[in-house]
Amino acid sequence: MEYKMIALDLDGTLTNSEKIITPDTKKALFAYQRKGGRIVLASGRPTQGIVPIAEELELGKFGGFILAFNGSRIVNCENEQVLFNQTLQMEQTKKLHKLAKDLQINILTYEGNTIFTEDGKDPYANIEQKITHMKMVEVEDISQAVTAPVNKCLITGEPERVMEIEKVIKEAMGHEINVYRSQDFFLELVPQNVDKAASLDSLLQQLGMNKEELIACGDGFNDLSMIQYAGLGVAMENAHADIKRKADFITKSNDADGVAYVLDRFVFA
Repeated sequence: MEYKMIALDLDGTLTNSEKIITPDTKKALFAYQRKGGRIVLASGRPTQGIVPIAEELELGKFGGFILAFNGSRIVNCENEQVLFNQTLQMEQTKKLHKLAKDLQINILTYEGNTIFTEDGKDPYANIEQKITHMKMVEVEDISQAVTAPVNKCLITGEPERVMEIEKVIKEAMGHEINVYRSQDFFLELVPQNVDKAASLDSLLQQLGMNKEELIACGDGFNDLSMIQYAGLGVAMENAHADIKRKADFITKSNDADGVAYVLDRFVFA
């Protein structure tokens, strides 16, 4: 098999608009795994927000992987071993919290199975809670609530406001962390040099594989690095025009079984 691994973004790629994997896409992914293909669920979501989908696709049985927090943590689903883990420094988390306070925008982060936020009524924080199915706890001060280094912070807000904030944070901290949008209303704040491509490269090296054996599918700006890195970089039809321009192939949308279409075209044909 030419493509022995497929890396899949979740929201807007693997799952449809209802946040579920359709029967045809699920059937294609099980067929791919039975042929010996390995699946990497590559998402900005925290690990616990990806586990239910990994279990649904039986990645533990077929030797698949979770690539969480946009690449700052990789977990082997077969044995739950953490293969890669990079965190923000505690001082960086405090700095980001202060910046968000000064800019009067909501910031949240994750510890274990919990999302910490200072504004539990923020509609975008509630979107994140629904996507991840994690418990959200409103705290007075995130800096005080977090007791250990975290993999990611997330700024949430109106799209135009988030775009403005992105520029400010890049100017203030772009030299020490990675800053990019996964959705118009989500601004990802992760350790420097962490992105999906860098983490996939680390994983492939550990497995003795090369990028020519990898398909990567995505729709968001945080997917661009892996789309450009993979042997076959695939943009969903519902992806931003800039991402589609840089992909090797444009598949059908996430509501039209775009992932299954890729496998039919490049693996099962």
